[in-house]
Amino acid sequence: MVGMGGWGIVFQGLYENAANASHVGAHLAMLAAIRDVSKLVFSQLTSWVIYSDEDRKFNKDITVGLIRRELLNLAEYNNHLAKLLDAGKNKVATEFAISLIQTLVASDARVISELHSVVDVLAKLATRPDAPEALQQLVEIARNPAAGLQAGKDDLNRLQKDKKVANHPVASRDDTSVVESSEPDPAAFQEQVSLLFAEWYKIYELPGVNDQLTARFVLQLQQNGLLKADDTSDRFFRRLLDIAVSHCISSEGAVQSHQQTQALSFLAIDMYASLVFSILKFSAADHGLSKMSLLSKVLAVTVRFIQKDAEEKKTSFNPRPYFRLFIDWLLDLSTLDPVFEGANFQVLTALATSFHALQPLKVPAFSFVWLELVSHRSFMPKLLSGNGQKGWPYFQRLLVDLFQFMEPFLRNAELGEPVRFLYKGTLRVLLVLLHDFPEFLCDYHFSFCDIIPPSCIQMRNIVLSAFPRNMRLPDPSTPNLKIDLLAEISQSPRILSEVDAALKAKQMKSDVDEYLKTRPQGTSFLSELKQKLLLSPSEAARAGTRYNVPLMNSLVLYVGMQAILQLQARTPHGQSMASNASLAIFLVGAALDIFQTLILELETEGRYLFLNAVANQLRYPNNHTHYFSFILLYLFSESNQEAIQEQITRVLLERLIVNRPHPWGLLITFIELIKNPRYNFWSRSFTRCAPEIEKLFESVSRSCGGPKPVDDGVVAGGISDTMH
Repeated sequence: MVGMGGWGIVFQGLYENAANASHVGAHLAMLAAIRDVSKLVFSQLTSWVIYSDEDRKFNKDITVGLIRRELLNLAEYNNHLAKLLDAGKNKVATEFAISLIQTLVASDARVISELHSVVDVLAKLATRPDAPEALQQLVEIARNPAAGLQAGKDDLNRLQKDKKVANHPVASRDDTSVVESSEPDPAAFQEQVSLLFAEWYKIYELPGVNDQLTARFVLQLQQNGLLKADDTSDRFFRRLLDIAVSHCISSEGAVQSHQQTQALSFLAIDMYASLVFSILKFSAADHGLSKMSLLSKVLAVTVRFIQKDAEEKKTSFNPRPYFRLFIDWLLDLSTLDPVFEGANFQVLTALATSFHALQPLKVPAFSFVWLELVSHRSFMPKLLSGNGQKGWPYFQRLLVDLFQFMEPFLRNAELGEPVRFLYKGTLRVLLVLLHDFPEFLCDYHFSFCDIIPPSCIQMRNIVLSAFPRNMRLPDPSTPNLKIDLLAEISQSPRILSEVDAALKAKQMKSDVDEYLKTRPQGTSFLSELKQKLLLSPSEAARAGTRYNVPLMNSLVLYVGMQAILQLQARTPHGQSMASNASLAIFLVGAALDIFQTLILELETEGRYLFLNAVANQLRYPNNHTHYFSFILLYLFSESNQEAIQEQITRVLLERLIVNRPHPWGLLITFIELIKNPRYNFWSRSFTRCAPEIEKLFESVSRSCGGPKPVDDGVVAGGISDTMH
């Protein structure tokens, strides 16, 4: 701790009497005060915690205190702790992480989503046969903190006493405010809330904004004990929401008796939204919960109410009142930033957590409203543009929620009118992201392509066409374009997805690493590779394919990334790795062995998925695009089976004959294939197997600026004519 300055001494003293809660609290308060003056403390404290010895690093109480005081960079700490777990091999770190997540779930659920990588590692551990049931339930709670644990105290006590948790200490939760009570509200309480809501109506309908009356009303609620951290406040907000929704739904029949349109009166919904906004604005923390705790409580109550309403009403469920409620909050809460003392980002993440709990897979009847909300101009752009990209993981999770819901329908081509409508809405959202936040799609392309079915070519093309806004793409049809000379072609793209997650989950990563590093003789790695990529019959029936697609995607990209690292290590200093790719590719024979094994040993279905995994890396100019383009062309030229060459061509062509946009790397690869004589493309029989196919190739060739081998039957126009 030499040279740490005054705050370093305070940090060191924090651990000197760690058992004394008052001592720890005082030191945390001092650090928070220093942080408010010097922003350097934030990053410095994070580094000190990360690089401390185990006694300090795994002190849960102090770590929780640092998190609650917002003294740790959670994004950095999340990545460090997830790596430290080492897929459960580090027992001490694993037990600490389980205890930490359990404590935060019970008291600070809002920060759980920022520790998503740690939760993901624990989720993989929970899938193991010997994993305790308590760990599985903890992961479920951590992934759905807004909805809360739908279990009673008996279940919670059972979790604590479960003998299986001996090596995975998960304490029981004392926070009963998130547990939905099965007891009905007393009649007197219902009457009290109804009278208060009527009193609020008198204030609400007054012209103009009367802050004095509103503040007095909120103070009255606090003095009546309705805004405390107990079950009473849950009942209070739930009863208010029930009144508002019931009034809104009942208004439909009254309006329809005079009109044919299905109009609703949203007066009560707007009143309730305004009341919540006023409570957040005027409540005082010394009389009850903090503003963020109040907001989290209101959102948790709302989520549970919607889930219950949808479950009970089934097809008669009406999502419109809730849509209006969330829209009111999106518009109002964005103005609360000064009141929340700069915590507008926390408001957005709290909403994102609630939307995750209401995802289409859990509440299908809420799907259309849900998509409108997560893509709303007051939510999506603010979440993605603010706070140094900290909101990106939240929105990535929401997009994954959407893709996971749609995947079975799209895979099975079950595009009824509702799904078709949702599909079009999804494309619009992706196009907005492509235009306004292309880096977001760039950085998470891998996790999105894991879920998007192979048949959804245009949707995947939109994701893969994204490129950084500060980059200017060279025209792929430029004569004699020297790809090797592009400055960007030697740079690695940023990938925020965990590329090797599937390999780790199937315990294949160590085998892949060993083969890539040593290429041992007599190993059975290559001969067993195909079998490891297959799903069990039950899994295959659910997935609609015999192959583990995420595992295939993980293997292909991970092997390619390791090959590129080896190439860079062997490339002389000052020389571009891309300057001699034909030589470089042979320097990494182990990676090439894996790719050649896959393309030769897999049958048609598996080979198609493998080639798609390769084509998913043909994006904007970077060393991944360059490497995988070379791999694809090399496999084409070296194969002596025309069936393989035809399938490579199919994977490229089917991505080109759909509507724009088309990924730059895809165009570059296809142009090279049809123009370079070494590939002898136009002599292949599959290019002339039928007049329609011949015309299609001719059209694509003309669009890409390739040769025109046929004079008769030339299609007027280029590929854009074919697309439309």
